[in-house]
Amino acid sequence: MVFIRWFLGKCILLINALTLPKPMLRIKADQDKVDKKTQFFTLYQFEACPFCVKVRRFIRKNSLKIDLKDAKNNMANKSELVNNGGKHKVPCLKIEKLNEKTMWLYESDAIIAFLAKETELS
Repeated sequence: MVFIRWFLGKCILLINALTLPKPMLRIKADQDKVDKKTQFFTLYQFEACPFCVKVRRFIRKNSLKIDLKDAKNNMANKSELVNNGGKHKVPCLKIEKLNEKTMWLYESDAIIAFLAKETELS
């Protein structure tokens, strides 16, 4: 079973590498606005998790600058996720906003919907 998971993980990473989306190009002022909105977002993820790959592809496609933390191999990141987010589940987006409580958002579709709404330029 361990070998099958390892093999499937490598297949997912290979397919992802071969089909990476091109990042969106924005004018500098718009990119600066988006970067400011995402500067306190952190994605806790596993490298070969298909749901994490889905979120990372969205981040790349939309040219978002979000800190990525490995919650599988890095024990400090895993501990932070479990102690503050409540569970060892990925993907998880840590959302810090000034003067507000830190939020921990799980589920790839919910993370993508949140990021799409949050980085919308009006």
